[in-house]
This record gives sequence, C-alpha cells and structure tokens, in this order.
Amino acid sequence: MFRPNFTITNKILNHIADISASREVILNAPLLPKWEVKLRKEAILKMTHHSTSIEGNRLTMEEVNRLLRGEDIAAWEKDKKEVLGYVKVLEYIDKLGEKGVDKITEDIILEIHRLNTRGILTDSEAGHYRKVEVAVVNGLGRVTFQPPKASQVPALMHDFVAWLNSKEAKELYTVLMSGIAHYEFVRIHPFVDGNGRTARALATLILYLHGFDTKRFFALDDYYNEERSRYYAALQTVDPQTINSTQWLEYFMEGVAVSMGRVKQAILDLSLDRLLKEERGQIYLNDRQMKILKYLQTNPRITISEIQKMFDKKVSRDTANRDLKPLLENKLVKRMGKGRGIYYELA
Repeated sequence: MFRPNFTITNKILNHIADISASREVILNAPLLPKWEVKLRKEAILKMTHHSTSIEGNRLTMEEVNRLLRGEDIAAWEKDKKEVLGYVKVLEYIDKLGEKGVDKITEDIILEIHRLNTRGILTDSEAGHYRKVEVAVVNGLGRVTFQPPKASQVPALMHDFVAWLNSKEAKELYTVLMSGIAHYEFVRIHPFVDGNGRTARALATLILYLHGFDTKRFFALDDYYNEERSRYYAALQTVDPQTINSTQWLEYFMEGVAVSMGRVKQAILDLSLDRLLKEERGQIYLNDRQMKILKYLQTNPRITISEIQKMFDKKVSRDTANRDLKPLLENKLVKRMGKGRGIYYELA
C-alpha cells in the first residue's frame, strides 16, 4: 500500500493553527441563509474558474459567471465544456456528501474524471485509465516530469485508494491528507488529460467528506491560480526517488490557510450587517427550501414543475408554491417571466 513520506515542520504547524482558527469562525458565524447561498455560489464560481484556468482555460471570471447563468458566450467550445464539466463535478461531490459516502473508491475517481472531460476526450479515454505513455512538458516543450508507465497505473491507483481509506490516512489532519492525495494523484497521472482538474476535485472531495468544508464556502483553487508558476514549482519540489512531499505540503497548507482566511474575513464582514436580522429575525428554512436554493447555486433558473419533480416523493403545485413563498418574501429568489413562462432565479 502507498505510504506518504513527509515531515511535519514548523511552517506546516503554523498553517494548521491559522486554518483551524479560520474554520472555527466560518462554522460558527451566525449567517442568514441569503448570505450562505451567496458564499456558496461564489465558491462554486471561484473553484470552477480557477481550477480550469490553472490548466490554460481562457474564460474570464465574468465569462464563467455568465456561462453558469445560462447565457451564450463567444468562446472556444473546449473552454466552455471544461467549465460546465467542472460544475458537474462539484454537483457530484455535493451528492456524495448528501448520501453520506464515507469511502472514496476508484469508481468515484473515474466518474469525477469522466464528468471533467466529457465531450473533450473520447469515450474510451474519459473516465478510463490511460493505456499510453505521457509526459508533462513546459512551455518550451521540455519534459519536466515523466509519470509512471501506463502498465503500472492500475496497481498504483489501487494502492493509492487503499491508503485513502486506511486508518493511517483518516488519522491525519484532513488538510494534510488532502494535500498528500493531490500530489500522489498528479504523480501517478492516471489519465491522458484532465489530471490536474481531477486532482483538485479529489482534494476538495476529501475535505468535504471528512467534515472539514461542511458549509461549502471554501474555494481550494483560487490561491494556486494567482501564481501558477509557483504552484507547478511546488509540485516539482518532490524528489522523484524519495517522494518526500514536505515542501509541497508547506505550500499546499499555505494556500488553504490564505483561502480560508479570505472566507473568514468575508463572513466577518457579512456578520456585521445586522440590519436584515433586526428587521426580519433569523429565517428558518425547511429541507425542500434549502434544496431549491442549492439547486439554484449551479443552475440559472427553476420552474414550479421542476420543483415538484426534484424530491423523492413528488410534491403538489400548491406545496411548491408554499415553499417558494418565504424565499420570495425574504428576497432569496425572484420571480421572472409571465404566465406559463414564469420561472425563479436567485435574487
């Protein structure tokens, strides 16, 4: 079974302290549902833009936002497919959390890759381990990393996934486990393309399933996209012989600490806005209402008939309208269109 090689340094310990302090603020801050929805939507937008941008996607943050709102934008089809695919990955991660999944399997990783690369790679490549040799090259065409042979990938992935679900891994601080998994996945490079996006999605999944990012406000990728050269340089600090990932983990933990600090500050700023609370008090929403809001975080609109169908037991039209009423009154959603064309979107 895979065994990580690293040392807990003072830098890592300091980052853990900062991360833990920010996380306590994030989890315990009294936020209105409106602000929670806003922060989750922003996190989805940031993760989607930054994770695809790291690998050369040309869409700007605003273009990604417009695309997620359902608008048609002038852009390369590949760029649009990468963005829409990554949103599907984030939706899939949410569903795994809702189901209470506590074990990461190879099938889950393959599905993440398939969603990431659907319409970009062939059906025989999307969601399937590579059967050819690959190399990581820089902008000058020079090989900067030579991944393991294709014949080794199945065994390496089997050992890696066994470690992910081992007692040893689960006893680690969750962010350390996520960082180790990120590097080892990139090192194995199990797919012909889309390895980086899948690695970052896997790191996000680990944080979520292990209870670290339960509110889904945290965008793992924004820090790494700010200085892409530093991100790739950090990945290359790992000695290919010893696989000592200490320097990479110092960088990875730094990124999480900075990103968590930004979320903490945003939450503190929102918590200062007491006016809405004083006017209306806290808004309590039922499970169906929260599911409607969650759906609108990654979909531009919803109709009454879609609301009726989105639950295990189909609800009546009257029930769907009753669920919408407090969302409309508290300006969490707004009604658009007329007559039979009425639909609802986030306010």
